[in-house]
Amino acid sequence: MSGCEFVIPFTVSLTPWVEKARTAVESQGGSFQGDESSGSFDVSIMGNHASGSYKVVGNELHVKVDDKPFFVPCSSIENYLVKQLSGG
Repeated sequence: MSGCEFVIPFTVSLTPWVEKARTAVESQGGSFQGDESSGSFDVSIMGNHASGSYKVVGNELHVKVDDKPFFVPCSSIENYLVKQLSGG
């Protein structure tokens, strides 16, 4: 397993996104601590572990994935988050 880092610019309120992320992680039995400024997550999905953290700097979401399934490319994670932040 490996990690990655990326920055996602955003123009929407992060409050709904944070709650959606919390619900998704906790529904899988994981832990999510955080708010609109920073946080961390740790979750196992179908036997694969993922963990990391995020922080907000201005209108940018800085995401650091410390551990992820090797078969999931960083670009897929980044694209998924971009889609979620755009309301898609």
